[in-house]
Amino acid sequence: MGEVMNRWLAFRREMSGFGAIALGNQAHGVELMTLDSARGWIQVEAIDGWITTTPGILLTITIADCIPVYLVAPGRGVGLLHAGWRGTAGGILECGVERLESTTGCSPSEFSMHCGVGICGDCYEVGSEVMTGCGVSVSGPGPWHLDLRSRLMEQARELGLAQVTSSAWCSSHDRPNFYSHRASGGADGRMVAYIGIAAGQAGGGGASPLASNPLPK
Repeated sequence: MGEVMNRWLAFRREMSGFGAIALGNQAHGVELMTLDSARGWIQVEAIDGWITTTPGILLTITIADCIPVYLVAPGRGVGLLHAGWRGTAGGILECGVERLESTTGCSPSEFSMHCGVGICGDCYEVGSEVMTGCGVSVSGPGPWHLDLRSRLMEQARELGLAQVTSSAWCSSHDRPNFYSHRASGGADGRMVAYIGIAAGQAGGGGASPLASNPLPK
Protein backbone atom coordinates (compact mmCIF):
# COMPACT_ATOMS: atom_id res chain seq x y z
CA MET A 1 0.00 0.00 0.00
CA GLY A 2 2.86 2.36 0.84
CA GLU A 3 4.47 1.78 -2.55
CA VAL A 4 1.22 2.59 -4.32
CA MET A 5 0.79 5.86 -2.42
CA ASN A 6 4.40 6.82 -3.10
CA ARG A 7 3.83 6.29 -6.81
CA TRP A 8 0.65 8.38 -6.74
CA LEU A 9 2.48 11.14 -4.86
CA ALA A 10 5.33 11.06 -7.39
CA PHE A 11 2.76 11.19 -10.18
CA ARG A 12 1.10 14.22 -8.61
CA ARG A 13 4.41 16.04 -8.24
CA GLU A 14 4.89 15.73 -12.00
CA MET A 15 1.50 17.38 -12.58
CA SER A 16 2.48 20.86 -11.43
CA GLY A 17 -0.36 22.55 -13.33
CA PHE A 18 -3.03 20.70 -11.36
CA GLY A 19 -4.18 21.44 -7.82
CA ALA A 20 -6.63 18.53 -7.75
CA ILE A 21 -6.54 14.92 -8.90
CA ALA A 22 -9.74 12.90 -9.30
CA LEU A 23 -9.45 9.19 -8.50
CA GLY A 24 -12.14 6.58 -8.72
CA ASN A 25 -12.85 2.91 -8.22
CA GLN A 26 -13.96 1.78 -11.66
CA ALA A 27 -17.06 -0.46 -11.56
CA HIS A 28 -17.54 -1.33 -15.27
CA GLY A 29 -20.73 0.70 -15.37
CA VAL A 30 -21.79 4.02 -16.88
CA GLU A 31 -21.74 6.29 -13.83
CA LEU A 32 -20.19 9.69 -14.58
CA MET A 33 -19.35 12.71 -12.45
CA THR A 34 -18.89 16.35 -13.43
CA LEU A 35 -16.31 18.25 -11.39
CA ASP A 36 -16.76 22.03 -11.28
CA SER A 37 -14.30 22.77 -8.46
CA ALA A 38 -11.92 20.77 -6.32
CA ARG A 39 -8.58 20.75 -4.54
CA GLY A 40 -6.28 18.00 -3.32
CA TRP A 41 -7.34 14.39 -3.82
CA ILE A 42 -10.90 13.51 -4.87
CA GLN A 43 -11.73 9.83 -4.27
CA VAL A 44 -15.07 8.50 -5.52
CA GLU A 45 -16.29 4.90 -5.41
CA ALA A 46 -17.95 3.17 -8.36
CA ILE A 47 -17.25 5.81 -11.01
CA ASP A 48 -16.43 5.13 -14.66
CA GLY A 49 -16.11 8.59 -16.13
CA TRP A 50 -15.39 12.24 -15.45
CA ILE A 51 -16.17 15.57 -17.10
CA THR A 52 -14.69 18.96 -16.26
CA THR A 53 -14.49 22.45 -17.70
CA THR A 54 -12.33 23.71 -14.83
CA PRO A 55 -8.58 24.26 -15.23
CA GLY A 56 -6.44 22.63 -12.56
CA ILE A 57 -8.41 19.38 -12.16
CA LEU A 58 -6.69 16.24 -13.45
CA LEU A 59 -9.09 13.42 -14.32
CA THR A 60 -7.81 9.84 -13.94
CA ILE A 61 -9.01 6.28 -14.37
CA THR A 62 -7.18 2.98 -13.91
CA ILE A 63 -7.10 0.31 -16.62
CA ALA A 64 -5.46 -3.00 -17.51
CA ASP A 65 -7.18 -4.05 -20.78
CA CYS A 66 -10.30 -1.85 -20.81
CA ILE A 67 -10.20 1.18 -23.09
CA PRO A 68 -9.54 4.70 -21.80
CA VAL A 69 -11.62 7.10 -23.88
CA TYR A 70 -10.44 10.71 -23.98
CA LEU A 71 -12.92 13.42 -25.01
CA VAL A 72 -12.04 17.04 -25.76
CA ALA A 73 -14.37 19.95 -26.50
CA PRO A 74 -11.72 22.38 -27.78
CA GLY A 75 -11.41 25.44 -25.59
CA ARG A 76 -14.25 24.34 -23.31
CA GLY A 77 -13.81 21.03 -21.50
CA VAL A 78 -12.53 17.47 -21.34
CA GLY A 79 -13.80 14.04 -20.38
CA LEU A 80 -12.32 10.65 -19.54
CA LEU A 81 -14.22 7.36 -19.71
CA HIS A 82 -13.44 3.78 -18.65
CA ALA A 83 -14.86 1.49 -21.35
CA GLY A 84 -14.78 -2.26 -20.88
CA TRP A 85 -17.30 -4.41 -22.68
CA ARG A 86 -20.03 -3.72 -20.11
CA GLY A 87 -19.51 0.02 -20.32
CA THR A 88 -19.41 -0.13 -24.10
CA ALA A 89 -22.60 -2.20 -24.16
CA GLY A 90 -24.25 0.06 -21.60
CA GLY A 91 -23.60 3.22 -23.59
CA ILE A 92 -20.93 4.95 -21.54
CA LEU A 93 -19.68 6.77 -24.63
CA GLU A 94 -23.13 8.17 -25.37
CA CYS A 95 -23.45 9.21 -21.71
CA GLY A 96 -20.07 10.94 -21.84
CA VAL A 97 -20.78 12.75 -25.08
CA GLU A 98 -24.18 13.92 -23.85
CA ARG A 99 -22.70 15.11 -20.55
CA LEU A 100 -19.85 16.98 -22.26
CA GLU A 101 -22.32 18.52 -24.72
CA SER A 102 -24.63 19.76 -21.98
CA THR A 103 -21.74 20.98 -19.83
CA THR A 104 -19.88 22.89 -22.56
CA GLY A 105 -22.66 23.86 -24.95
CA CYS A 106 -20.59 22.47 -27.81
CA SER A 107 -21.87 20.17 -30.54
CA PRO A 108 -20.52 16.59 -30.67
CA SER A 109 -19.27 17.39 -34.17
CA GLU A 110 -16.74 19.71 -32.49
CA PHE A 111 -15.43 17.03 -30.13
CA SER A 112 -12.23 15.06 -30.52
CA MET A 113 -12.08 11.50 -29.21
CA HIS A 114 -9.13 9.18 -28.72
CA CYS A 115 -9.22 5.52 -27.68
CA GLY A 116 -6.06 4.82 -25.69
CA VAL A 117 -4.03 1.72 -24.88
CA GLY A 118 -6.17 -1.38 -24.31
CA ILE A 119 -6.62 -4.96 -25.42
CA CYS A 120 -6.89 -5.53 -29.18
CA GLY A 121 -9.46 -7.64 -31.01
CA ASP A 122 -6.99 -10.44 -31.74
CA CYS A 123 -6.33 -10.90 -28.01
CA TYR A 124 -9.84 -10.31 -26.67
CA GLU A 125 -11.63 -13.65 -26.97
CA VAL A 126 -15.22 -13.44 -25.73
CA GLY A 127 -18.55 -15.23 -25.63
CA SER A 128 -21.68 -14.48 -27.60
CA GLU A 129 -23.21 -12.40 -24.76
CA VAL A 130 -20.34 -9.93 -25.01
CA MET A 131 -20.60 -9.65 -28.78
CA THR A 132 -24.37 -9.17 -28.83
CA GLY A 133 -24.21 -6.85 -25.83
CA CYS A 134 -21.88 -4.60 -27.79
CA GLY A 135 -24.12 -4.67 -30.85
CA VAL A 136 -22.11 -7.14 -32.95
CA SER A 137 -23.97 -10.06 -34.54
CA VAL A 138 -22.51 -13.56 -34.22
CA SER A 139 -22.97 -16.94 -35.84
CA GLY A 140 -21.44 -20.36 -35.42
CA PRO A 141 -20.08 -22.00 -32.26
CA GLY A 142 -17.55 -19.32 -31.30
CA PRO A 143 -15.55 -18.20 -29.41
CA TRP A 144 -15.37 -14.76 -30.95
CA HIS A 145 -12.97 -11.82 -30.87
CA LEU A 146 -14.15 -8.28 -30.10
CA ASP A 147 -12.26 -5.12 -30.98
CA LEU A 148 -13.57 -2.71 -28.35
CA ARG A 149 -11.79 0.29 -29.85
CA SER A 150 -13.32 -0.31 -33.28
CA ARG A 151 -16.76 -0.61 -31.72
CA LEU A 152 -16.29 2.58 -29.70
CA MET A 153 -15.13 4.44 -32.81
CA GLU A 154 -18.23 3.23 -34.65
CA GLN A 155 -20.39 4.48 -31.79
CA ALA A 156 -18.57 7.83 -31.85
CA ARG A 157 -19.30 8.34 -35.53
CA GLU A 158 -22.95 7.40 -34.97
CA LEU A 159 -23.05 10.10 -32.28
CA GLY A 160 -21.74 12.68 -34.73
CA LEU A 161 -18.08 12.92 -33.68
CA ALA A 162 -15.91 13.70 -36.68
CA GLN A 163 -12.44 13.60 -35.11
CA VAL A 164 -11.86 10.07 -33.85
CA THR A 165 -8.49 8.35 -33.38
CA SER A 166 -7.17 5.21 -31.72
CA SER A 167 -3.93 3.85 -30.27
CA ALA A 168 -2.37 0.92 -32.11
CA TRP A 169 -0.87 -0.54 -28.90
CA CYS A 170 -2.33 -3.65 -27.27
CA SER A 171 -2.10 -4.04 -23.51
CA SER A 172 -1.98 -7.84 -23.93
CA HIS A 173 0.43 -8.71 -26.73
CA ASP A 174 2.57 -5.61 -26.15
CA ARG A 175 3.48 -6.65 -22.62
CA PRO A 176 5.79 -5.91 -20.79
CA ASN A 177 5.35 -2.32 -21.99
CA PHE A 178 1.83 -2.27 -20.54
CA TYR A 179 -0.26 -4.07 -17.93
CA SER A 180 -2.85 -6.66 -18.96
CA HIS A 181 -5.27 -8.29 -16.54
CA ARG A 182 -6.13 -11.03 -19.03
CA ALA A 183 -2.61 -11.83 -20.22
CA SER A 184 -1.26 -11.92 -16.67
CA GLY A 185 -4.10 -13.98 -15.24
CA GLY A 186 -4.93 -11.10 -12.91
CA ALA A 187 -1.40 -10.67 -11.58
CA ASP A 188 -0.61 -7.34 -13.25
CA GLY A 189 -1.18 -3.96 -11.67
CA ARG A 190 -3.01 -1.13 -13.36
CA MET A 191 -2.20 1.74 -15.69
CA VAL A 192 -3.47 5.23 -15.07
CA ALA A 193 -5.01 7.23 -17.89
CA TYR A 194 -5.31 10.95 -17.36
CA ILE A 195 -6.40 14.21 -18.96
CA GLY A 196 -6.99 17.74 -17.72
CA ILE A 197 -6.84 21.44 -18.43
CA ALA A 198 -3.73 22.96 -16.90
CA ALA A 199 -4.26 25.83 -14.46
CA GLY A 200 -3.98 29.21 -16.14
CA GLN A 201 -5.57 28.06 -19.38
CA ALA A 202 -8.30 30.67 -19.68
CA GLY A 203 -11.64 29.58 -21.05
CA GLY A 204 -10.92 25.91 -20.50
CA GLY A 205 -8.48 25.68 -23.40
CA GLY A 206 -5.22 23.85 -23.71
CA ALA A 207 -6.09 20.34 -22.65
CA SER A 208 -3.03 18.50 -21.39
CA PRO A 209 -1.48 15.72 -23.52
CA LEU A 210 -3.36 12.43 -23.51
CA ALA A 211 -1.49 9.49 -21.94
CA SER A 212 -1.66 6.15 -20.19
CA ASN A 213 1.21 5.33 -17.84
CA PRO A 214 1.89 2.10 -15.92
CA LEU A 215 0.94 2.33 -12.26
CA PRO A 216 0.73 -0.74 -9.98
CA LYS A 217 -2.23 -1.41 -7.73
